[in-house]
Amino acid sequence: MGRDEETKAWEGTPNATAEDGKAQEPVIEMRDIVKRFGDFVANDHVQLKLHKGEVLAILGENGAGKSTLMNILYGMLRPSSGEILVRGQKVEMDSPEKAISLGIGMVHQHFMLIPPFTVAENIILGAEPMQGLTVDLNGAKKRIRELSEQYHLMVDVDAKVEDISVGMQQRVEILKVLYRGADILILDEPTASLTPQEIDELMEIISHLTKAGKSILIITHKLKEIKCIAHKCMIILQGKYIDTVDVCSCSEDDLAAMMVGRKVNRVVEKKTQEPGEVVLSVKNLHAKDYRGVEILKGLNLEVRAGEILGLAGIDGNGQSELVEILTGLAHATEGEIQLLGKDISCKSPREIFDAGLSSIPEDRQKHGLVLDFSVAENLILQNYGDAPYSKGGILQKKAIEEHASRMIEKFDIRPKGCESRAAGQLSGGNQQKVIIAREVENDKSLLIAFNPTRGLDVGAIEFVHKYLVEQRNKGRGILLISFELEEVMGLSDRIGVIFSGNIQKSFAGNEADEYTLGLYMAGGKE
Repeated sequence: MGRDEETKAWEGTPNATAEDGKAQEPVIEMRDIVKRFGDFVANDHVQLKLHKGEVLAILGENGAGKSTLMNILYGMLRPSSGEILVRGQKVEMDSPEKAISLGIGMVHQHFMLIPPFTVAENIILGAEPMQGLTVDLNGAKKRIRELSEQYHLMVDVDAKVEDISVGMQQRVEILKVLYRGADILILDEPTASLTPQEIDELMEIISHLTKAGKSILIITHKLKEIKCIAHKCMIILQGKYIDTVDVCSCSEDDLAAMMVGRKVNRVVEKKTQEPGEVVLSVKNLHAKDYRGVEILKGLNLEVRAGEILGLAGIDGNGQSELVEILTGLAHATEGEIQLLGKDISCKSPREIFDAGLSSIPEDRQKHGLVLDFSVAENLILQNYGDAPYSKGGILQKKAIEEHASRMIEKFDIRPKGCESRAAGQLSGGNQQKVIIAREVENDKSLLIAFNPTRGLDVGAIEFVHKYLVEQRNKGRGILLISFELEEVMGLSDRIGVIFSGNIQKSFAGNEADEYTLGLYMAGGKE
């Protein structure tokens, strides 16, 4: 079924009304939910209703309070005031265990899996079936296979999590909550790290789940996905409840405007300009992945000053390894890398940074931030030893905080006044803004942007795209790696399609279309 057909199939809320015509009682109702953190109000009298067999999308800007609301429903946070009803009964949701006992399961944005464990071991962890004094692993595997077939979530129960794709890991997380008997699922940014193909598969999975009577709350910024799969959409703006609308009656532009409180320009505006000298030159690059398998196979590319080179490709074709090598986190087995005419092939991350390269990493929590450090400290990670942030080896707290205040204002990092707050306490989207603010302000000749808008709302995406184009207009070279084809096509002056560790085909940015790019991304040809 195509996206358009799927959307039509989902129009309306067929399960919200019983056969006798009476309104069906919600399976979840949240009334006047307020959540305060000190003086900060994250949720301000929010209302929510979810019916059986329904997909309700929760839409709002980064930091609007969406994840906070879902953490309240899942028992990870206690509301300051308000009521929660499950199947018409008022409940005190004081722990995740309580939520699970009521049939509520949550799949978090950042997966909670143990990589060395198998799929089956991860699914049953904490809910192990016993046979006498031992775990009945074979019985568990049988049950998992039954659930997999029932909900079209096919997985290899014996595979180690560290060896499977991100899309498969997500299936494991969904199976974890189904294994525990959940019939209400909370999906927090479920497509943030998925390829287009994996997104399509997830949409199919959600369809099968709801047809089986499951009810789904989905936090997402992706308007196309909301139009594709959701019945209704609940909008939150700066912590306040705005409205709940029928998705079939709203356009993507309508939803975007309601989310950010203004009209959003979703078309990237950039002027044509002639690129300058070569900033980055990569020749005959070979590299192995963590398993020792060759992943880059003689890759060649150039990035010039004043241009955006976009790399389009399915995850796992060497993008991560390429960026790790370019930034000094790994070394190639063969090949030549020059930055501004200087060899950086075996340099350290610090040496490469000093040579003129900054990067927005793929994994913001692993490589982009020190989560326990404050926002202010994260904004000067590479420059903490420089004036005015340091004097005689002593950090200058006032200068650091003043810099942070300027960056928070300039890049709309929320909540305001978060200079001293630990970066790990911010929403995923605002963590991304911290990284972007730091790397853009580093003012280097080459910027590598790896999925720079992952997990961002449409307003923030508009903001990030504007800054990337500004950097390009200032004569900086930008290597953009994104799994969002629309983003690659909208921003890039040139596009290279990466497949199986090499550039399959190159296009001028204005000549590429989604169908042709998709063919080459899959290893085919026109």
